[in-house]
Amino acid sequence: MQNAPMAKEAIIAVVDDDEAVRLGLSSLLRSLGYVVMTFASGQDFLRSPHRGDVSCLVSDIQIPGMSGLELHDRLVATNTPIPTILITGYPDNEARKHALDAGVLCYLKKPLVYDELLACIKTTLSQHGA
Repeated sequence: MQNAPMAKEAIIAVVDDDEAVRLGLSSLLRSLGYVVMTFASGQDFLRSPHRGDVSCLVSDIQIPGMSGLELHDRLVATNTPIPTILITGYPDNEARKHALDAGVLCYLKKPLVYDELLACIKTTLSQHGA
């Protein structure tokens, strides 16, 4: 696992209906110097007055009410895209291809390999100027 802290202004939003996943990712990312906001649903994220400050979105694909891919698509459709990483406990090659074709930057399976997640976040932030 990488230990180098990232810039404090990099804000990562984590959207997952599983509280343990939200807490675990939040703890990991904060320990690396990121500011983290967590949400239990896509709707909660969309209602956040701080969503425009988010540098990278990490979302579960299967969350009640709105999938992670639907959340990504909604952000793109409203002209407020946020670099997105999708995570899933049920990886599927067709869903992966669809997500990547839609502009999702990484599609990772659970349980997460933290080095893979951190590499995706680092690449995402460097490519998108955060």
